[in-house]
Order: sequence, then structure tokens, then C-alpha cells
Amino acid sequence: MYLAAAQQAIAATDTGCSSPAEQPVSAAEQPILGALIAIRNRLAALKKDRGNYYRPNDIVALYNELLAQATRLQSVRASEHHDYDAFSNRLDSVLDDCFQLFSLFYLALGKNKEVPATYVQLVTIKQNFGLMNDTGVYTDDELKPFDARLAEIHQLVDTEAAAAASAEEGEASVSRLEFLLVSRRLRQCEKELALLKEATRVIDDSLMPVYEELVPVRRRLTALLLLPNDATRAEAKAIQKRLNEIDDTRVDDRFVDPRDGSIVPGQAQVVGLLEDCFERVHDVLAEGDAIPKDLAPVYEQLMDIRAQLDKLLLTSRWTLRETDLWSFQVQLQDIDSMRRSGLFMDATGQPVPHQAQAALNFLLHKCYNLIYKLLSSSEPVAESLMPVHNQLRTLRRCLVEVKKDGAPLSVRDLYPYQMKLSSIDNLRTDGKFLDDEGNIPEGQGVVMSLLNECYDLTYALMPADED
Repeated sequence: MYLAAAQQAIAATDTGCSSPAEQPVSAAEQPILGALIAIRNRLAALKKDRGNYYRPNDIVALYNELLAQATRLQSVRASEHHDYDAFSNRLDSVLDDCFQLFSLFYLALGKNKEVPATYVQLVTIKQNFGLMNDTGVYTDDELKPFDARLAEIHQLVDTEAAAAASAEEGEASVSRLEFLLVSRRLRQCEKELALLKEATRVIDDSLMPVYEELVPVRRRLTALLLLPNDATRAEAKAIQKRLNEIDDTRVDDRFVDPRDGSIVPGQAQVVGLLEDCFERVHDVLAEGDAIPKDLAPVYEQLMDIRAQLDKLLLTSRWTLRETDLWSFQVQLQDIDSMRRSGLFMDATGQPVPHQAQAALNFLLHKCYNLIYKLLSSSEPVAESLMPVHNQLRTLRRCLVEVKKDGAPLSVRDLYPYQMKLSSIDNLRTDGKFLDDEGNIPEGQGVVMSLLNECYDLTYALMPADED
């Protein structure tokens, strides 16, 4: 259904680095590689242009060019007998970059309900799953948002597949090229999610409260590694006391059922987590810096990325272009590629100390999780409509707060809200909000819903004799 190169693009990025068995680009593939690099460069140029809104026609036209090159590549790989899973070269990495960038552009255009927009979310979900699997520290509640989002994407892909099957043959082939790469990513994420769920399912219900208490404790201890001072040492000692209390509930180093004294399932997970927490307490209380000097630049880079993403999370509604996340994604993938079997190595190729591993992996996971939160919070509204959307959200919030303080308002008090609402409503042309070029951007339904809600709130605040 889809070209083998798409499968290689996934395989090449699953580890965050190029495969050691990466093959050279053949003469027949060279023109395709050049075309893909040109597409990526044009996307990068569009991303840097902050003086103009993205135009849907430009993005869709470029996306169709990508699909055309993908079709060419499929034919070349088949003729050269390179259409097998183990084959990978530089072209596959560039192809994956293009798909991730297009995914971010589709989100910026408000095309959240279209299959290409889901690709970068699946990439980020898989990165989060990979780090959860490496550390083995997560709860079922933390998996639920990912589970729900994967179900939504699955339904979207199924709908697209049904539409492709019923379309004319030429249209169906293009549609399959669109959604099959996403389908493969989706299957990978669903498989990893099932494995993560299975790992906690073996823990007995009587042990689950202990496990769910230890997970945030371990994370907090890792965070304390990054803040060495007297206050953190005092907090670590308080945590150590609580860990000792949990440890005292064991009988002969085992957690047992209080009813009959039997050894309950899930010992390996919970005991291992408890011992890991004790190690981290020791690391926090121990003297010396957590990060070796040769990895200090990586640590500082991760801290900087985390700070920028935290700031974006607070201001995203006003300042974020989804494509801005691409630079963070590239930096994190470069850092992730430095790990070997989930471990950071020093200059001699040896794993860095346990304390440093914990701190760096914690920051990497935190950054990936922040990117996922930013992608998940993306509104299905084109960026050209975002100023109107944000004004209406702010107006609605003000009206809700005023209503809590008591209604009705006097005509004079209500007048500024009515004027603002009227000024926004007057921006419509034939009932639609248009962009600067007279096109109808995505997100009309969302914005109109906010507009109507604001009108309803103003009517509710009117004095009875003015109703």
C-alpha cells in the first residue's frame, strides 16, 4: 500500500539516530532526494516567515509534491529490489523530516482533523512511550490521555481508509499514500501502549497504592538531583523517612497480603521501584555534582529547552505557531540519539553514573511530554483566525466572571462588552470570517460557537427591562 521508504523513515527515527547499516543513495534515488531536500528547505523558509500567515494552497501544493516524490520512490525501490524493511538511507530520514514538518503546518492551518496532522503527534507519543519503557516508571492514569488520543487517531484513520476504498481508483491511491504512514506509526504506538499496560497489570490491587505513591516520589527525587541545596536535602530526608515506613511493611523483604500473609504478585515492579527510590535519596544526599563535565552542555541544553517549552505552555494561545516546535523536536532527537540502549555515555564510551542518567533522562522525558502537551492543546483554528478566536475566548472568560459576581448589569456597565462583541461580529463577510486574501480559513465552527456563547452571556446579563 505504501512505499517501503516510509517504513524505513519510521525505523530510522525510532532510535533517534541513523541506522549503522544505512545504505548509500542510488543514482536513481538521487533526483528524488534532491526534490525532498528542496521541499524541506521550502518548508523551513515558510516556517521562518513570521510576517505572513501560512496560505493553505501553498502548503497543500507542497504536500502533493511530496506525495508525488513518494510515489516515484516506491517505484524506484521496487525496481532496485530495495523494498524490504531493513533497507534505509539518508533519503528516509529526509522523508520523515518532511512528514513531521507537514504535520505541524497542518496543525497551524487548523486542519487538525486531517490525517497528516496526526503524524507528529504519533512521533511524540512514541518518544514518550520509549522513555516510559526505559525507566519503567509510570501509572495507568498517566497512560489514559495517550490511550484516548490514539483511539481518536485510529477512528480518523479508519474513516479515511473507508473514504479511500469508496473513491475512484486514482484518488484512492493518493489517499492511501496519505494515511498509510500514519497507520504504521499508529500500530507501533498501540503495540507499545499494550506492553506498558501489561507491565502494570501484573501488580496486585493491594500493591497498587504503594506503586502509585512511589512513582511520583521517584520523579520528585530525580528533580531534586537538579537542585542541590539545603532545602532539597531536607526534603530528601523527609522522603527517606517515608520510604523506610513503606519498607517496614515488608515481611522477609516481600510485600504480603495482610489477610492471609501470602506473597502478592508484582513484587519485582514495586520492590525494584522502592530500591530505586532509596538509591535516588542517597544520590540527593551525597556530595558532588550530578552531571559529569563532558555532559554538562547536554544538561544545559535540556534545561534551556525545558524552560522555553514551559514558557510556551503558558503563552501558547497567543505566541505559538505549531511549526515553532520543530526546532525543539530536532534538538531533542539529536540528544536522544546520543543514548545507547537507553543510557548516556561519557567521552570514553562508558555509561555515565546512575545519578547523571536519572537526571538527563528525566529532563529528556519532561521535554518530550511538554511538546506532546503543546501539540494536544492545538486548536482546530487556522492561525489567521487565532486573533479573533483569542479575543472571543478572553471576552467569554470576562463575561463568565462578571456573571459569577451577580447579574444583571446596568446598561452602562454592559456597554463595553457589547461594543467589543459588535466589533468582532462586524469582521464577518456574508457570515464568515475571512483572511487577508479573502479566503475562508479553517475553524469557522469553533469561532462562531464562541461568538454565539458570548452573545448568550450578554443577554443573560441584561436588565429585565432591556431584554
